[in-house]
Amino acid sequence: MIGERGATTVEAAFAIAALMVVLLLCVAGLTALSMQVRCIDAAREAARLAARGDDGDAMQAAHDIAPFGARLQMQEEGDYVVAAVSAHSLLLPGITIRAEAVAAREPGAR
Repeated sequence: MIGERGATTVEAAFAIAALMVVLLLCVAGLTALSMQVRCIDAAREAARLAARGDDGDAMQAAHDIAPFGARLQMQEEGDYVVAAVSAHSLLLPGITIRAEAVAAREPGAR
């Protein structure tokens, strides 16, 4: 018992550090999930507006909805408009979150 003095304090310090790491990973995961939902929403809205012929509104809507620093790519593939939104994760370096949406171009829209 004499040599175990302070062992409880060390164990508590390790336990608190482990809990903080788990908490940080949970927050990072929830942040990434939120960013994914925002990328999906931005891509869907941009594709829908571009399919109607509102390209300027599509870019603005995607910019408003997407996470900070997200990139939007729009391209036409035949009678379809494809919108892709990608953003780098804020808390998970090296992770890129990406979403795509496709919408059929409406007749008469260009």
